[in-house]
Amino acid sequence: MQVAVISAVGLNRVIGINNQLPWRLPEDLKHFKALTMGSVMLMGRKTFESLPGLLPGRAHWVISRNPQWSAEGATVFAGLNEAIDAAKAAGHERVFVIGGGEIYQQSLALADTLYLTEVALSPAGDAFFPEFSLQEWQEQSREPGVSSNGIEYAFVCYKKVK
Repeated sequence: MQVAVISAVGLNRVIGINNQLPWRLPEDLKHFKALTMGSVMLMGRKTFESLPGLLPGRAHWVISRNPQWSAEGATVFAGLNEAIDAAKAAGHERVFVIGGGEIYQQSLALADTLYLTEVALSPAGDAFFPEFSLQEWQEQSREPGVSSNGIEYAFVCYKKVK
């Protein structure tokens, strides 16, 4: 089973501020939807709560340390490994880790693919994507673009070097 990490990341590794995205990038949202459609999305509780609602066509699996926490439409797990084991047992071919920063940090060792939208901005933020080594991750593809509001970005896929 493939464990893929997906995120939009600023030049300064910022991924969020006040539980919101620090930019408006419609092209990234379309890219995210296209990649994750039909898949399990693994996320932390704060990431789940930041969503505008349940995203259609995708399973919402939430990692929470609070065993009492629940939300309609979400399947809750105590930890990342437990969720990944459940996905394997259910026969899923791929899961997407969609945030936040702490879940990304935990998932890098388990992931084999990174789908990053590298955003050419360095905004203020309070959530960051973890550093990763380009000796451990090899760039497979890069698709540069400019958003409708003038923000430069690139859709980049990295694969873990085996």
